[in-house]
Amino acid sequence: MTDTDYRVERDSMGETRVPAQALWGAQTQRAVQNFPISGLVMPRGFVRALGLVKWAAAGANLELGDIDKVRAFAIQRAALEVAEGRHDAHFPVDVFQTGSGTSTNMNANEVIARLATQYAGGPAVPVHANDHVNRGQSSNDVIPTTIHLSAALALSQTLLPALKELIDTIARKSADVGEQVKTGRTHLMDAMPVTLGQEMGAWRTQLEDAVARLQGCRPRLHALAQGGTAVGTGINVDPRFAEKVATLLSRQTGLDLRPARDFFAALAAQDTAVELSGHLRTLAVALMKIANDLRWMNSGPLAGLAEVTLPALQPGSSIMPGKVNPVVPEAVAMVAAQVMGNDVTVGIAGQSGNFQLNVMLPVIAYNLLQSIELLAGAARTLARSSIAGFGVNGRQLSLALSRNPMLVTALNPVIGYDKAAAIAKKAYAEGRPIIEVADEMTDLGLERLQKLLDPVHLTRGGEHGKPGAGE
Repeated sequence: MTDTDYRVERDSMGETRVPAQALWGAQTQRAVQNFPISGLVMPRGFVRALGLVKWAAAGANLELGDIDKVRAFAIQRAALEVAEGRHDAHFPVDVFQTGSGTSTNMNANEVIARLATQYAGGPAVPVHANDHVNRGQSSNDVIPTTIHLSAALALSQTLLPALKELIDTIARKSADVGEQVKTGRTHLMDAMPVTLGQEMGAWRTQLEDAVARLQGCRPRLHALAQGGTAVGTGINVDPRFAEKVATLLSRQTGLDLRPARDFFAALAAQDTAVELSGHLRTLAVALMKIANDLRWMNSGPLAGLAEVTLPALQPGSSIMPGKVNPVVPEAVAMVAAQVMGNDVTVGIAGQSGNFQLNVMLPVIAYNLLQSIELLAGAARTLARSSIAGFGVNGRQLSLALSRNPMLVTALNPVIGYDKAAAIAKKAYAEGRPIIEVADEMTDLGLERLQKLLDPVHLTRGGEHGKPGAGE
C-alpha cells in the first residue's frame, strides 16, 4: 500500500490506515481487519433502516436543541443517501462481528459524518461520528431498533404484498378449474373425492392464516428500543428523544411506530424477532406443502399422477431429451428449507441475551431479513410461474376417480362397513369400477348406486356425511 492508497484515521485506540477513497473511518477499518470471516455484509434492507434511524435521530436532536441546524441538516442529507443505497459499497463490515453490532453502527456513523462534514461546509464545521451523528444513541439501542424497523418495512413492502399476490392467484385459478373433481389422498393412498377448488382452498387458507400471524406480530415489531441507550436507563439522552424519533420514523415510513414500553427488555431480549422468525417458519412449512402437492400432482407424465401439467420453463435434464421438471416448486421447497434453518439460528441467537444486552444482533438481523426476502420471492415466483399457468388433465382425473375403490365409503351407512370393504377389495382385485361390483353384490340398484357414488355429490359430504368430516 503506497502513501496515495490510504489515509491515516484516528480513534480512541490510536491511528490506523484506511483506504483513501473509503467514506468510513478508523473503527470500521478495525472491524474489517478483525472479522475477515464470511464476506457477508449486512443486508440492503438493514442499511436502509439504519440510515433512516440516523436521519430521525438527527431530526430529534435538532428539535430538542442538542445539535445545530447546519449539522443536523447535513447529517439528515447524508443519512437519507445511506438509506437510499447510494453508499452501500462503504458498508464492508462482516455479519459475524461484535454481537452488539457496534461495528456496523460506527460504520454508519463514520460514513454519515464524513459526508455530512462536506455538506456542512467542510473542516470548518466538522461533524463528529460519535458526538453528532450518534448523539443520544448507543449501538445497544440503535441496532435493535434497526432490526425491528428493517423487518417491519420488509414485511409491509415486500412479503405481505407477495403473499397477497399468491393468495389472489390461487383464488383466480380455483375459480377457473375448481369444479374439477379428483381423487383425494391420505397417506398418499386413494381416499374420498375432492374438488380442485377444495384442495386449492386449503392452500389459500394456510396462506391467509400465515398473513394473520404476521399481522399479529406487527404491534410488537413496531415498538422501538431507541431511547434506552446503553443499558435501558436512557443515559445521556433527553427523555423526549425516543418519542420524537418514533414520530419522525412513522412519518417517513408510513408505519405506526412507537417507543418500546420497556427499554430494558428491548435491549436485553430479541423475543419479537424470535416470534417473527417462527411465523416465517410456519409460512415456509405452508409453502413447502403447496410446492410438494404441485410436484406430486404434476408427476409423470406417464408413470406418475399426471393430474396437472405445470408450465414448461426449461429443459429438465442434460442427458434425457424432452424431460421437463417442476423447477419452481423445487426452488420454493429449497427456500422453505433455508428459512427453517434460519429460524433455528434466530432462536439460538435469541437465547444470547445476557443481562442487559443480546449479543447476537447482527446474525439475527441477517437471517430474519433473508427469510423475509426469500419467502417473498418464492411466493411471487410460485404464483406467476406455476399456479397461474398450470393445466388440468381432466381425462386423467376422471379415469382415476372412476376406479377409486374408496368411493365405497359412501355405502357404509347403507350396507355397513364390512360389506363395503368386501366390495372395495373385489373391485380393486379385478380392476373394475366400484359401481359395477356394488351392483352385483347388493340389491340397491344401479340408479340408487349412481346417486350414492356420484363423486360431485360426495365432495359435498354425500348423502349422510358432513363436509370436512375426518377419516
